[in-house]
Amino acid sequence: MTRSEPDSCPGVLRLHPAADGPLARIRLPGGLLRPAQVQALAEAARELGDGAIELTSRGNVQLRRIHDADALAERLAAVDLLPSPAHERVRNIVASPLSGRVGGRVDVRALVAALDADLRAAPRLAELPGRVLFTLDDGRGDVSGLGGDLGVHATDSDTFALLLGGRDSGIRLGREQVVAVLVEAAHHFQDLRGDHWRLQEIPHGPARIAAALGLAAVAEPVESAAPQDVPIGWFVQADDRVALGAGVPLGSLPARTAEFLAAVDRPLIVTPWRSLIVPDLDEWTAEQVVRVLAPMGLIFDAASPWLLVTACAGKPGCAKSHTDVRADAAAAVTSGRVLPDGGTDVAIDLAADRVAAAGRQHWSGCDRRCGRPRGPVTDIVATSAGYRVDPPHTDD
Repeated sequence: MTRSEPDSCPGVLRLHPAADGPLARIRLPGGLLRPAQVQALAEAARELGDGAIELTSRGNVQLRRIHDADALAERLAAVDLLPSPAHERVRNIVASPLSGRVGGRVDVRALVAALDADLRAAPRLAELPGRVLFTLDDGRGDVSGLGGDLGVHATDSDTFALLLGGRDSGIRLGREQVVAVLVEAAHHFQDLRGDHWRLQEIPHGPARIAAALGLAAVAEPVESAAPQDVPIGWFVQADDRVALGAGVPLGSLPARTAEFLAAVDRPLIVTPWRSLIVPDLDEWTAEQVVRVLAPMGLIFDAASPWLLVTACAGKPGCAKSHTDVRADAAAAVTSGRVLPDGGTDVAIDLAADRVAAAGRQHWSGCDRRCGRPRGPVTDIVATSAGYRVDPPHTDD
């Protein structure tokens, strides 16, 4: 695929002109936010935007209807959310959210920080497309299946598989090689890409990157499937503290709820499943977080139907959308029309209040199906005549 237009992926300094107003996207390497940063985002959402923080499928966040772009940039820079204006759109690094705390073969948190620093230290890599994705999987397989461009997957405590175009290349790296090889691979991608935005779009792209690196495959490639289970609920960390996984309905976090999260005074991790991890809690504090924030809408029950539903922006945020799909999806959840399991039949021209589906489902305002998660998902697509329901299938 060759792109006929330049990459217009938004950032903080280049906003997207959405139908409901300018949209800013803030990159969060590894999804990590400090309490002061959460507070700053909450204040910016309330005072400069529409009052909510949107979580994205890359563990980043968005603010909608920004009415003072300069003030937003100033606020974010003050809390280190804009450490390199030149590189702000290319800091797309997704890592296993629970790494170093719960499970996994190795702690990849230090690799996130090192990779981010080295990307920002390379002036030429500021020219990478804003859609390029780096993945750092600690071996549990939660982010390797997300379709990254360049990444690694821990195969044991000292060895990583190199992923190119979202697939295992057969190349194996020691921990000390990971960051340098990923940065070198990013340079080679920039050499090869022309008008392409993703490595998968370049003919024989992964093989050409591997050849440019001068590294040979030494192992049989391992396939990584897109994850299905969002980490929700109570997790005991290796240090006996607690990490809480919290779902966010349709990925929209009200500013007031974010302020309560900031007041917990712990790091916050935004996951690529539009959910949150609140780590490093003692048991009493964890119980209070659930007691206070569950009534405010955060989801700590892994069986909640809200966790089965994703949606695009819809109206009024997107001019291409036929309807307000978020409102329709929310109504389907609250009225019991989102079922945990069972079959879903093909249907066309359905009124919103007649749509019912089982399992994972994505509601889209048009056939572009923006924001659709990877893996088997029921597509519920708005058309000019109503909703079309397509049964689950894999569309990667």
